[in-house]
Amino acid sequence: MKPARIPGLRLLHSPGPTRVPDEVVSAMARQPMDLADPRVSVLIAACETGMKELLKTDRAEIFFYAANGHGGWEAVISNLVAPGTSILVPGTGHFSDGWAEQVEAFGGRALRTPYTEGLPIDPAALQAALREDTEHRISAVFVVHTDTASGTSSDLPALRRAIDAAAHPALFVVDVVASLGAAPFAMDELGVNVAVGASQKGLMLQPGMAFVAVDERALEAALRNPAPRFYWDWLRRRSEQSYRKFCGTPPLAHLAGLEAALDLIAAEGLDNVHARHARLARAVHAAVACWAEGGALRLFTKAPLARSVSVTAIEVSPGIDPEALRAVARERFQVAIAGGLGPLHGRVFRIGHLGDMNEAMILGCLAGVQAAMQVQNIAYGRHGVEAAIASLLAVGGR
Repeated sequence: MKPARIPGLRLLHSPGPTRVPDEVVSAMARQPMDLADPRVSVLIAACETGMKELLKTDRAEIFFYAANGHGGWEAVISNLVAPGTSILVPGTGHFSDGWAEQVEAFGGRALRTPYTEGLPIDPAALQAALREDTEHRISAVFVVHTDTASGTSSDLPALRRAIDAAAHPALFVVDVVASLGAAPFAMDELGVNVAVGASQKGLMLQPGMAFVAVDERALEAALRNPAPRFYWDWLRRRSEQSYRKFCGTPPLAHLAGLEAALDLIAAEGLDNVHARHARLARAVHAAVACWAEGGALRLFTKAPLARSVSVTAIEVSPGIDPEALRAVARERFQVAIAGGLGPLHGRVFRIGHLGDMNEAMILGCLAGVQAAMQVQNIAYGRHGVEAAIASLLAVGGR
């Protein structure tokens, strides 16, 4: 039997997939077009132009894939990593580990810098690793901007300066899956050679489409790479023909949704989008700081400036089951939050606050989580929601 319908809305506060705006749902529900219809090319061009504006790049080419973020990683690896190629993957937790493992699965050599839980990537460690590579065997640095598992964001300008200070020619490749559309990112200004992301987070789409933005240096590196590839091949996809751009049929529903989502971002104004994400994140952080006074939980990211505007990871004390808390929040209070990934499974729960999100939704989420903690007899500071409200009402808070 199907479960009974629950009246009202279930609040989705996963860091991905995120809530899909009605305008995007409507766009994705349209009937597909004949691939010879000139409107297909117009749609693709609109998405490419909009993504360049969002990424703040004039020099990169955009490639879309019917894939998730791991497919985006694979596109990067297939084009840049031949067997034996050395890639530096600075430690930032679960997702840097995953990207490094994927490099190794393709026969590459993944070099890691040390990772300290709750802290962002250490620029000094990155610089030291590159300085030690006197023969310039490292061909690229693969950086995860925001580690979704830990809610920690790293300082991209500082990492760019570290690469420059080491006078190393490695490509700068950045995973913006969990940050694009939520936090500022300027591809050209940062000297990023490749940016990779996916549809289901700040872009506010259904899961299922990845993108890669690639500059000329990275395209030249792909041209020199002898490793076989087909579907992921950037060079094969450099075409004016829509069928060739996608190595087959384009994901028309996702492209239609992306066009609608980019229109929403443009209408709000990108600076306003970033300010809204920062404002909502501060409210969540204020609530968790208050809850932490009960002694049973705490913000996982230790460095305040590294706390993500996309997702907050909350660490619980031993003996507390965050999965049970999630179940109560979801089934009794209609608030869907995320659990821990990899080594953080069973240690944290996560509140996503990115994408199509506003103050009322955040306050509803926090109230539902607080109610679930009370049901689960978790000791917490009793005025978390009030702290979030105070943060939202603070001077300069809007």
